[in-house]
Amino acid sequence: MAKTWALQGSIWVLRGVVPLWCKALRYSRSNYEPVAAVRATSQPVVFAIWHDELFPLCTLHRGEGVVAVVSQSRDGEILAKVLQAFGYGLARGSTSRGGLRALVGACREIQKKGRDAVLTVDGPRGPRHVAKPGAIYLAARTGALLVPTRVAMSRVKRFEKAWDKFQLPLPGSKCLVRYGTPYGVDPGVLHSSTGMEKARETLQNALETLAGSEHV
Repeated sequence: MAKTWALQGSIWVLRGVVPLWCKALRYSRSNYEPVAAVRATSQPVVFAIWHDELFPLCTLHRGEGVVAVVSQSRDGEILAKVLQAFGYGLARGSTSRGGLRALVGACREIQKKGRDAVLTVDGPRGPRHVAKPGAIYLAARTGALLVPTRVAMSRVKRFEKAWDKFQLPLPGSKCLVRYGTPYGVDPGVLHSSTGMEKARETLQNALETLAGSEHV
């Protein structure tokens, strides 16, 4: 019971704190125009992000109905409730707990409702900044375009002991969101381990390239 109350308390606090915190951040976007153009045609996209960079994105895309694939862990439960309060849809699961069910649920939302999706492609437990194939599966299965996405923050509190070295941007921090050019994934990769690995490497390279040299 105590754990349940603590969980609910954490969710209640974060629902109030996160929007206020993000209002104190200074956002800018790089290369969002191609993404906006695709979304304007009702073509679904799948945002692929790193786990440690997700905080600034929580409110940036709020109210857009994006479906978030979220772990069934305790931390995932907190994140899920916060994202739900911001207007995100949810597909619960991870690579270790209910992952396939979550991906199937996300596919359903994309195909039947035309919704976009977002995945932390190195989550829920790493290895840090090593892409897993979940986002590739979604894009190949549904025809959605894949959008590698990175966030560069000027001032952060980095949680060094966390597996992902989670980054919390400090109030007043500049947050530059870099979007890769949307691209499609050949459905044939679903039937080829070699093709899936090549697609995973393509995504990995795209995310690494987005680290870029632009000043925040």
